[in-house]
Amino acid sequence: MKLERISAPGTKLHLYLSAMRRLSFVLLFFLTAGLYAGVADNPDVTGQERLFEGWIRAQIAYRGLPGIAVGVVSDQELVWAKGFGFADLDLKTPMTPATKFRMASHSKLFTATAIMQLRDAGKMRLDDPVVKYLDWFKLQPAEADDPPVTIEELLTHSAGLPREAGPHWTELEFPSGDGVRKYVTEHPATYSPEVRWKYSNLGFTIAGMIVEAVSGEKWADYVQKHIFDPLGMKDSSVDRQVDGLATGYGRRMPDGSRKKMPFVDARAMAPATGITSNVEDMAKFVSLQFRKGKVGGSQILSTGALREMHRIRVLESNWTRGNAIGFAVNREAGKVYVGHAGVYFGYRTQTLIQLDDKVGVIVLTNGDDSIPSQIATELMGTVGAAVAKAAAPATKTVPWDPAWSRFAGLYRTQFADTEVVEVNQRLVMFDPANPNPDAPINMIPIGGGLFRFDAPTGGGVVGEVIRFVEENGKVVRMYTGDSYTERVP
Repeated sequence: MKLERISAPGTKLHLYLSAMRRLSFVLLFFLTAGLYAGVADNPDVTGQERLFEGWIRAQIAYRGLPGIAVGVVSDQELVWAKGFGFADLDLKTPMTPATKFRMASHSKLFTATAIMQLRDAGKMRLDDPVVKYLDWFKLQPAEADDPPVTIEELLTHSAGLPREAGPHWTELEFPSGDGVRKYVTEHPATYSPEVRWKYSNLGFTIAGMIVEAVSGEKWADYVQKHIFDPLGMKDSSVDRQVDGLATGYGRRMPDGSRKKMPFVDARAMAPATGITSNVEDMAKFVSLQFRKGKVGGSQILSTGALREMHRIRVLESNWTRGNAIGFAVNREAGKVYVGHAGVYFGYRTQTLIQLDDKVGVIVLTNGDDSIPSQIATELMGTVGAAVAKAAAPATKTVPWDPAWSRFAGLYRTQFADTEVVEVNQRLVMFDPANPNPDAPINMIPIGGGLFRFDAPTGGGVVGEVIRFVEENGKVVRMYTGDSYTERVP
């Protein structure tokens, strides 16, 4: 009470404390800005922004696209965001990073996040059968001996469920909860669980119903309270005609016209396709994917839960793509990307996240023929690649020691030979019996005459320490991890 009195408004202490708080906020702002100023102002980054801008303006002009909003995230910062074209063609409303869009299937990422939060709180398991929480889920199986569908199978599109819950994409009338329950009882599974990757809006609708059953909250309320609010996603909502929403347009017809698309409530299928957001808010969700730490505040998922969500669980039959928990996973040019696409009436959206580089791109469009996946790929390959390079931490390397040349030579076990070779001030190893030596194992120096086994795949002792044993001034043995080979004299 005494502290409250002496620090009341107007007192010297109150003025002093207020000034200190303002100063701390200012210092925090400049310190944080300083971390990213080098990235945003990097000449390669700004040059790639100009390159992308020139390309995207031409795409809008030549293809007659309405508008596009894009953003590039570097770790915890939205380093570049811009709007192109119009949010409304009739009113000539400029597109901006704050313009809102129906995010469509990006909603699945939020449903998956909700499930992982409830799982981490001990309220469910991913391998729990759906019927444990939804007793009406009496799905007719594809095969008589099929096991029950699990929550994880819903989240990875491996449950074998029908894609939809009726003709809503044609009739523009999405089902209620009762409608979804009726559909499930009347339609059998298309495939047995775990047989193949099969995309299903119905599956994520049911996952959202599980969130409601376990949490006791409506799905929209849960997402608002446990995801939007702690992440500061103040412009995001579920199935509401909010101010600042871009007008959605259908595809360009042969005569050049575009139909204005109506606002359609996703109703019970909101967990699969009902969220509205913008570039600025989605950047906050993307930044979450790069963070580590225990749950609390804006850290709405633990490090372990995020890693689980990003790890691929099921592959498409041709092995070109697949699904993690909620996230789509693609491999392009030697890199793995997680993210999602979205398709709704008049809206096409795409996020693409490269976890190793801590770079994400967001592309939101209000035209049914805008192909945001292509735009996101180009944005990642231009601005995203430059941001990744500019933000990359300086590599700490142990300088070459000429004395390490003594480790080069032939080492032998009863199983195989290993040749250690010095190549331009670095050591590599390979099996000389292999048909070619063009992909040797790198030996990364870590100090003290020790090296780390570096390989592109997870076989062998990748990541473990390589060390050498010397006797009477001669190298006699090489350890890779816990195993060793003898030096051939």
